[in-house]
Amino acid sequence: MVSGKFITLEGIEGVGKTTAIDTVTSFCENYLNKKVINTREPGGTKLAERFRDLLLEETEEHLTSRAELLLFFAGRAQHISELIEPALQKGYFVISDRFIDATYAYQGGGRGVDLNVIKTLENMVHPNLKPDLTLLLDAPLAVCAKRVNSRKFKDRFEQEQDDFFEKVRNSYLQRANQEPQRIKIVNANQSINDVQKSIENELLRAFNES
Repeated sequence: MVSGKFITLEGIEGVGKTTAIDTVTSFCENYLNKKVINTREPGGTKLAERFRDLLLEETEEHLTSRAELLLFFAGRAQHISELIEPALQKGYFVISDRFIDATYAYQGGGRGVDLNVIKTLENMVHPNLKPDLTLLLDAPLAVCAKRVNSRKFKDRFEQEQDDFFEKVRNSYLQRANQEPQRIKIVNANQSINDVQKSIENELLRAFNES
């Protein structure tokens, strides 16, 4: 029986997920008094991190949308089996930087992959695993782009054009509209303190009785 909780953070590049993850981790440990494991996608295990390298690094050979999708799910299958499910069974709060919603947003919305194909792979890889809470950090594209453009090195996704990220953002917001009980939109276009308060309020509403 699973006794832990699975929390994911989502949003486009430059939206502030790294700071938000620190807030979630600190709150779960210090206020909710929970054991926490932090992880990320793509990645999370030694093998899955190798898939991450393939997905994020620029190469001379073009990575097709189909190959990209399958690499994400291959890494996710390993990630779930080796880290997420064992940790949840031990009662940990697992906090992941991205999960399945990113696939629908980036590969579905951004790349235009058929959502039915993504759903089929989701049902094959993790039919019974969904986040208990997803915090979707959202800010205008211009705000996020300014943060990304200040970075010295950009990965393969960070080099995408604005229209790609607009599609990704819209796809995220559509999923939040479809699953409002699980996916909570956090306005990331406000002060850090206000973002932290918004996140803490969502965590309180979701897990104060856990």
